[in-house]
Amino acid sequence: MEKPIIEIVDIIDTSQVYGELAHAGSGGICVFVGSVREFTNNEEVVSLEFETYAKMAIKEMEKIAIEASNKWVLNKIVVRHAVGVKNVQEPVVVVGASSAHRNDCFEACRFLIDTLKERVPIWKKEIFKNKSVWVSAHP
Repeated sequence: MEKPIIEIVDIIDTSQVYGELAHAGSGGICVFVGSVREFTNNEEVVSLEFETYAKMAIKEMEKIAIEASNKWVLNKIVVRHAVGVKNVQEPVVVVGASSAHRNDCFEACRFLIDTLKERVPIWKKEIFKNKSVWVSAHP
């Protein structure tokens, strides 16, 4: 497997992910993009704000990519999360995997996003019209 692309960024460009995951040995490429939705619990969301301790987040994202590459036969992995204020419909996270066969990249992609949300120190504040709420507590 090639070295994974692991990044904390200000803006996510979803158009570049296919090229980053493309590989001559890959018959399957799976990508998950998480974006800001308009409503949470029937309250209108104005924006989300993400903060992280980047060094720690990148280190944990690298561990997750290694775990995925040990579980499935993958050619490439991308794990990228945005920080700062993000508006409705704006992408905030993208993960992807490419492999010779679709099953490996499907399963790896699900593992990457689920494990990232569980373990990576990235904190989210939901900003509504009349209030804001930190969704995840700082570790």
